[in-house]
Amino acid sequence: MKNITLVTIADACGGRLCGTDGMAQERLREEASCVVIDSRKIEKGGIFIATKGEKVDGHEFIPSVASKGALGVICERAPKDCRIPYVLVEDSFKALKDLAEFYRMQLTLPVVGITGSVGKTSTKEFIASVLSQKFRVLKTQGNFNNEVGLPLTVLSIRKEHQAAVLEMGISDFGEMHRLSKIARPDICVMTNIGQCHLENLGSREGILKAKSEIFDFMNPDGHVLVNGDDDLLAKIGKKGNHPPIHFGMNPQNEIYASNVEGKGLLGSSAVIHGFLKVLPVEIPLPGEHMVWNALAAAGVGFLMGLTPKEIQRGIGKVESVGGRSHVIPLGDGILIDDCYNANPVSMRAAIDLLATAKERKVAVLGDMFELGECEAKLHGEVGAYAADAGIDVLICVGKLSRCMYEQGKRHMAARPKKGQVYYFTTRDEMLEKLPELLKKQDAVLVKASHGMQFEKVVEKILDGVNI
Repeated sequence: MKNITLVTIADACGGRLCGTDGMAQERLREEASCVVIDSRKIEKGGIFIATKGEKVDGHEFIPSVASKGALGVICERAPKDCRIPYVLVEDSFKALKDLAEFYRMQLTLPVVGITGSVGKTSTKEFIASVLSQKFRVLKTQGNFNNEVGLPLTVLSIRKEHQAAVLEMGISDFGEMHRLSKIARPDICVMTNIGQCHLENLGSREGILKAKSEIFDFMNPDGHVLVNGDDDLLAKIGKKGNHPPIHFGMNPQNEIYASNVEGKGLLGSSAVIHGFLKVLPVEIPLPGEHMVWNALAAAGVGFLMGLTPKEIQRGIGKVESVGGRSHVIPLGDGILIDDCYNANPVSMRAAIDLLATAKERKVAVLGDMFELGECEAKLHGEVGAYAADAGIDVLICVGKLSRCMYEQGKRHMAARPKKGQVYYFTTRDEMLEKLPELLKKQDAVLVKASHGMQFEKVVEKILDGVNI
């Protein structure tokens, strides 16, 4: 890792380097092989940051990483009988961020930062797939998009990487400012401004303000791409030295799509226009919202000098991420695994996707968290939306989803073709009854906030719940 040594680590973190008596100067200036907070991931010559969580204290694993050949440790208290150097700091998590910021300043590769209420991960996958047609790309893995995950992702960049695509997620004011200080993006992409984290951010305008902190440390000569079909994002003014570039369905956007043809759960096709280019593309992931993701990826590709063929190929090769609109064939039926997280906007998008299925449509939906004082109303609106979209069976799970059930049932009753609506207080209660509710030929959507642990519902269905 470029310039990440015991000496520079202490300087970057404002810490005190200890345990170096008798060490050769070459050893003190040896570049680390990695930086981790999980002792199981340590490599020989790596740095372990001992952090204290709710259940586990990383300081207890310092002897373990020492025995595996770690170069040194960053910690909040002096370890007992430590045989390797350590940097003593007041706050290990702050040290992680400080070190990532220092490391980012050593790097010259272009960084794409992605934020928004919905679609960050899918957009990240599209952009990374496009850029990988020309560059060696590092992208955010899993849910590493917060104040712990982002610095760890930055610290995983190596000399062989030629571009980085970083997902940046927040839930409160000030967080994006700190993430931007670490990532320092050259290209900022904003997908949309929806209704999530309202508990902390108050309104869509508050969400926009918080997410706009991504511009605080962007490259002044960099570029901003925003969803021009979003009413709030369409009003964003000039950032840095360039005006924002808008993407969307509306032909007034600088990058837009025409001839969009849905192919159900098999994806869609479209023609992308932008930068004086016309690109017919095949989008392999289902749902109209994936067209916006492809447009964002095309925009980044244009800015980074990819050819039309490279952009087309990258969009056509994109793959879904587990837990996010992942379509899984199951014999005669289909499972849509979208259990990673949920808010009202992503719920409606997932319902729209399910509505394209030819099979009997079953939506297993759970609570959406962090919606603030409007949570009852927003859950009710999702239930009504599912019924009006033609869903055949709506299964609502969780205390908050009682409103979803009630509005779903009322709207189902008003339909010419009635559907079925069920309510369960807990996930486990629902799992007991699920075999009775599903048929082998069903198309089943599973979606809820991450805290509902609906991955267990997916596991149950994959294990053969009558499907």
